[in-house]
Amino acid sequence: MNLTKLALGAAAFMLVAGTLPAMAANFEVKMLNKGAAGAMVFEPDLVKIAPGDTVTFVPTDKGHDAQSIPDMLPAGAQPFKGEMSQPVTVTFDVPGAYGVKCAPHYGMGMVALVVVGDNPTNLDALKAVKQPKRPAERFEHLFEELEH
Repeated sequence: MNLTKLALGAAAFMLVAGTLPAMAANFEVKMLNKGAAGAMVFEPDLVKIAPGDTVTFVPTDKGHDAQSIPDMLPAGAQPFKGEMSQPVTVTFDVPGAYGVKCAPHYGMGMVALVVVGDNPTNLDALKAVKQPKRPAERFEHLFEELEH
């Protein structure tokens, strides 16, 4: 009898565990003075995640922040802005592509792209946003990398 209860309990647990949502993942992006792609970079600068996942932007080198770029968010997404030289963790719930910058080094091209979900529907809108020369070059590279 106890064996039957144990087996039923194990079966019930497996059934419930199979219906629980998967735990959201956290991805780390470093903010660096110098990285594999050159000076003043996010590493990695292209992150693909699922809705509900988080990204922690870590100022490995001081003097950096991470913030969303106006007009480079999916509809309904909330902008974010981290503090200088402090890590910031952002939960991305709305599917689409998000442009991210380090404000002090934006003109030097310190940008990143976070893609939430499989098919970001707002890429054309992001590509249309006017950028200074260096950020525009880096975003062009990121868009090409995303499409391949």
